[in-house]
Amino acid sequence: MHNNIDITLRNISKIEGHTHLDVRARNGKVHYCKLKVSENKRFFTQAVKGINYNLVPTTMSRICGTCSSAHVLCSIEAIEKALRLEVSKQTLQLRNLLSYSSHLRDHAMHLYFFVLPDIFKKDSVLDFKGKEKEYIHDGLHIKEAGNFLSTIVGGRAVHPPNPVIGGFTKFPNSEEMQKAIQKLESCREKILKIIEIFYNDKTTFKRKTNYVALVNDDYNFLKGKIKTAYGTIIEEERYGEHFQRVVLPYSTATAFTWESKEYMVGSLARINLNKESLNKRTKRDVAKYLKIFPSDCIFNNNLAQAIEMLHEIDNSINILEELKDNIKPESPYKPKIQKGTGIGVIEAPRGTLYYYLELNNKGTVISANLCIPTQQNIIHLEKDVAKYVEQLLKEKKEKKTISLEIEKMIRAYDPCMSCATHFLKINWI
Repeated sequence: MHNNIDITLRNISKIEGHTHLDVRARNGKVHYCKLKVSENKRFFTQAVKGINYNLVPTTMSRICGTCSSAHVLCSIEAIEKALRLEVSKQTLQLRNLLSYSSHLRDHAMHLYFFVLPDIFKKDSVLDFKGKEKEYIHDGLHIKEAGNFLSTIVGGRAVHPPNPVIGGFTKFPNSEEMQKAIQKLESCREKILKIIEIFYNDKTTFKRKTNYVALVNDDYNFLKGKIKTAYGTIIEEERYGEHFQRVVLPYSTATAFTWESKEYMVGSLARINLNKESLNKRTKRDVAKYLKIFPSDCIFNNNLAQAIEMLHEIDNSINILEELKDNIKPESPYKPKIQKGTGIGVIEAPRGTLYYYLELNNKGTVISANLCIPTQQNIIHLEKDVAKYVEQLLKEKKEKKTISLEIEKMIRAYDPCMSCATHFLKINWI
């Protein structure tokens, strides 16, 4: 096969949202690789300006149904920091449960319904036959467990109404929490099966790069410090000193660099930087699989998500066991209304999510800025695709095969284009 190739992928399948990709290679080298996010701009950062702080979480959850809990929790953290409000230990435990439930069902959707068809060389789960169909039921079973946990804690599977500034408005009872423990426990063997599948997937592309994630002592997704693969560790409030926003004139999503270079966020980054903090039970059962991390292979993001599902279950069970006989309804803490700015940083399913909110002395939002995981990965993704195409050309792969492999790489990133297109304005030149 010659080394000149033009590839155009329209409406890439099995991802959240819509995007296109154009690639041009000449003499075996890629000279043009652009990921063109085609979602409509929805202006959420403008929508919250002028509204009371209490309305922000429910508004921002509508950025994305899939990641709604992440947007609720991150906006709540930013507001509470702006108002200098500390919450109870029980509130933090419930928020962790809500976060774990969101990650669990999101990873299950991605791995079982978007990625597994690639592993089985099928177009979609609708083409699964025989024992392959068992994995559809496994995926739905895990999603249902995540939805149940989200419902008893957050009030709904998506757009949860129970978490508010200062606490929660409703609480799960002991019977519900015991039922959640049973549902989660029943998922463990199913997850271990799919961990083995992704561990045995030999699709390989390696490129040494920087990873960025929130790290802590128990691998929770809500608190910690920001760490990079190059050894930098900073407090959450200092993230703006290292970020640069990049306008992509061919896309409706902006992008970001870390100290002027591309980087990656998500499950692979988290496992690479923080695997020692995984739940002890999880580490015991996946010790063989953890040996490949840290990894510079983007396709291991799928394996990292599968391992995280097990961790989310084990950490959730621990919290539920502690809470089920001791939970106490408590009114949300009331903040003192004051002028301030707050920065929320959490790990959403697809990577680190940043919120900046500024309030006036009446508790009204006067400024908002967000940094979405998919936005942070766009430049890194483009560079990976370009290098992967060059690798495949050297291997004399046909154009149809190259196109499929590109789609598999994009799916490995698990991008969410809906989340990535919230922003307010572009400086047109």
